Parts: sequence; C-alpha cells; structure tokens
Amino acid sequence: MEFSVLGSSGLNVSRVCLGSMTWGLQNTQEDANQQIEYALTQGINFIDTAEMYAVPPSAETYGKTETIIGNWLAANPSRRKDIILATKIAGAGLPWVRDGGPITGEAVIQAVDNSLKRLQTDYIDLFQLHWPNRTTAHFNKHWTNQISFSDTDNVAHEAQMLDILQALKTCVDAGKIRFCGLSDDSTWGINTYLKLSERHNLPRMVSIQNEFNLLHTMDWPHLIENCVHEEIAYLPWSPLAGGLLSGKYSNGARPIGSRWTISQRNGNFRDTPTAHQAVEAYAQVAKEYGFTPSQLALAWCDKVDGVTSTIIGATKMDQLKEDINAFSKPLSQQTVDDINHVLKTYPIPF
Repeated sequence: MEFSVLGSSGLNVSRVCLGSMTWGLQNTQEDANQQIEYALTQGINFIDTAEMYAVPPSAETYGKTETIIGNWLAANPSRRKDIILATKIAGAGLPWVRDGGPITGEAVIQAVDNSLKRLQTDYIDLFQLHWPNRTTAHFNKHWTNQISFSDTDNVAHEAQMLDILQALKTCVDAGKIRFCGLSDDSTWGINTYLKLSERHNLPRMVSIQNEFNLLHTMDWPHLIENCVHEEIAYLPWSPLAGGLLSGKYSNGARPIGSRWTISQRNGNFRDTPTAHQAVEAYAQVAKEYGFTPSQLALAWCDKVDGVTSTIIGATKMDQLKEDINAFSKPLSQQTVDDINHVLKTYPIPF
C-alpha cells in the first residue's frame, strides 16, 4: 500500500480510503467488520463515514453507519491508533437532521459530540462539512445556469463560514477533532475558508472530497490545481460513478441488491445512452490491457496528479478485493493514451 500526506495536516493516509455509506442498509455489522479487518490487512488506514449515512439517506438510517464503526472500535480498542477516521456533518436540507437547518457553529459542536458518541471514540481525525450552506444540493448535480451567483451574499456566507471555523477551533482545542476538511465544495469555498483561517488564526481546511471519475472530471484541472498549490488533499468519491463504470448496469441490467435498485437511486442522472456508450468504450480498454472495468477506473483515478486518496466502497467482499487490487496494477502509457481517447470522445457523457 502506498501512502500520501493529507494536505497540510502531516498525517500519512493510504492512497485507498475505505468508504462506508452502505453499512447499515445494504451491509450488516458483520459485513462491515469483515471489510474493516480486510482493509487493515491490506495496509489501508483511512476510513470515511458521515453522520448522514447509511444511504440513501433517511430518518431510519441516519447515524447507523457511524454506530456500526463505533461498535467495531469498541470491540477493538487497541486498533483505534491504526486508523485515520473521517466523518462529516450533514448540510442543510434533511428535515430529520437538526430540522433541515444549515451548518452553523452550534450545529458543528452538536454534530461532533453526537458523532463521537456513535463512533465510541474520544477523537475524530478528520471532521468534514458534507456540503456547503450555499446550496442544499451538491454543485456537481446542477447544470450550467441553474444557480445564480449574481445574487450571492458573500458577506453573509463569509459570516457563516467564520462561525463554523470558530466552532471547529473549539472542538480542536478540546481534543475532539484533529483536522478539518470540506466535501462537495468549490474553489471559491476552499479559498474563502483558507482566507478566513489565516485572517483569524483558526483551523485550516486540509482536504476536500468531491465526486471525481472517468464520467465526471469537472474538478480537473482547475480545482485540483488549486488543491495542490494550497496543500489541500483531494479525495475523490464515487470513483466508479455509482457503480456504472463497473459495467454491471450495461444493457439495462439491474443486479438484485445493487445500488440502482434501491429507492431514491432509480432514475440515476448518469443513466443515459451516451454514458453507457462511454462505459462500453472503457470496458474495451480494460479488456485489452488485463483490467476489469472497475480496476481500470480506479487505477486511472489513483494516477491523476493531485489525487491524495481515492474513496472506495463495496457491498461484497469480492468487490472490495477487486477494487483494492486495482491500486497495485500499473497503467502503461499506451493504456493511459487509450483512456484519454475515450475521455475526449465522451467528456461529459450525460
């Protein structure tokens, strides 16, 4: 297993991060225990979760994933030191989470305390803001001109962000969290947090996790370039585009128990003829060079300059093993060239 430094934190994290959002709905406590233990044997030391999980989010599944991880930690207290544990506070829009309200300083302190209880640990290594208050949905789920920036009240946004940073400092000073990060945010969001941190001597954001994969490359190069020069770790989530890049949804297939068969996942925005054409083209490249389609997508993601650690998730152990193996499979220059040819043919395939 290879490791990278998590932004300006100084923490060394495995280049594979074990995602957990299916634990508590598609996966049981026993499944999660097996995944954690296997990941640790493979050298993975980075686990990502969120108070919102399991997904799709609901009042019934809220907090279940953190609880599952907490149960494993309680049963294995000596292993806590071996794990860089990341979690996230949910943003606005979920009525069962703080009445759907935005992230505030008060919400941060409450969320940290509740996550610590569910995780059954004294500290969180990386505490992240799941999505910004500036929108109740991820920026990358909107098409051009669906959001108006001319009406944005930067003064109000910066006041909210300062309040959040001050609360994060309270938690850092109390030893409850070590470092802070972002998720589903923009270049402006990153740089505004950095500016406020420097101006007010507050904790510095060290990472951002955004959607990034062969079907969704909008962060490259501009946001990722910004991350590199500002020492912000870039952590891709959904490197398989919700499973689409594995090829399992080709020709209309919907395997029993797969993500696209679960409520709120039907009608996936990626489910378009052009996206499936792109997946087929990548599958042909994978076959030619001895990769599975999933492994090709993951190996490509790992090799993108600026990527620190790729967040993977699996519902079955054979999937997890296949995915982890991708990170030890080298990509030849010819393979990269063929991938780039498909990228140019299908730059935004949905």
